[in-house]
Amino acid sequence: MNRILGLLPNNHRQIEPELMCQLINDNRINEMIYTENNTKDLEILNTHQSIRSLSEINQFGHDEMRRFWMYSRTIQELTISGKEPFPGKMLKPFSENIPLSANGILDLMITYYNDTYKNLKFQKPFETDSLNSIIIPLKINKYCRCRIGSEIFGSTFSPRHQKSSYILAKFASEDDSIDIYPDQIQFFFVHEISTNRINMENHYLAYVCWYKKIKNRFYFGINKEQMCNVELWDTEFYPKSRDCIIPVYHILG
Repeated sequence: MNRILGLLPNNHRQIEPELMCQLINDNRINEMIYTENNTKDLEILNTHQSIRSLSEINQFGHDEMRRFWMYSRTIQELTISGKEPFPGKMLKPFSENIPLSANGILDLMITYYNDTYKNLKFQKPFETDSLNSIIIPLKINKYCRCRIGSEIFGSTFSPRHQKSSYILAKFASEDDSIDIYPDQIQFFFVHEISTNRINMENHYLAYVCWYKKIKNRFYFGINKEQMCNVELWDTEFYPKSRDCIIPVYHILG
């Protein structure tokens, strides 16, 4: 608990005991995914019943929470589309039925789905050669915030919650290597689409802007003895591309 308290801002030290329990549980599950014999630990966590306001936050079991964090750390081996269930919820304020063209991301969405579902072909409405293609719907529901476990992430969609819009997320490079980059969430959105031409499925996604790296690395001294390797990032973003659309599972914190 002391370690978690040390990470909290000074003006957020006084938090509800239920939320603190959820933070501790999420942290425990996060650590368990790196161990081999974690079944017993998960069973112990599952015996604790949620009470009061925690029951709303903890609507997903610990196995669902563990599965989410596994997804977020193994994107190199797994193809995460965004339709997988996650222990969280899109939060208000939100806007319904926003045209994709209004956000200028329609072409990016086509590329995203074609990259994600290798065996399927997606395209816009009214294009030629649509017989064997899946036509993507042109409406999304746009959200300001997203709650994942005990953490709430904001976006620039609402200036009030912009402070929590800065995140670290996993980025897949062209050579298939996976790097962790800082970025800023512009907004969250849910897009309903059918990948089997029968059932409609929600995809939980985020539109982000990735910060550019700078070439130099700097070393700072602490108490004239210890050295601290600090990686700095530019204040400018990379140009808008298909990589600006990520599943919420790629968010690390």
